[in-house]
Amino acid sequence: MTDDAAAVPYGPSAEERAARDRVRSEATGMTHHQSAAALEAAERAALKAAGDLEDADGRTRAAVAEWRRITDLLFDRGGPYSPDGDAFAQGQLTARQYRRTAAEAG
Repeated sequence: MTDDAAAVPYGPSAEERAARDRVRSEATGMTHHQSAAALEAAERAALKAAGDLEDADGRTRAAVAEWRRITDLLFDRGGPYSPDGDAFAQGQLTARQYRRTAAEAG
């Protein structure tokens, strides 16, 4: 990686954001065991489609990563998943809104 490339901040693509949003929607109401089963299914599908998660498209990698994050979050939570109670998801939504507002302001 060049110094110039390192200076450019990475932002997820629209497909990656949509994949994370879809996973959060699907995970709503799930317990840890249910999200762990969904994670395993997502990993199996990724391996079947691409042979290796590293070779999968960005949307698939983002979905698997989000299932992992939610499964880890629910490990010691003891209740069902809710995006409203997910500090990471709420932070992303706030950042998106901030960027939209800044872009509209000029």
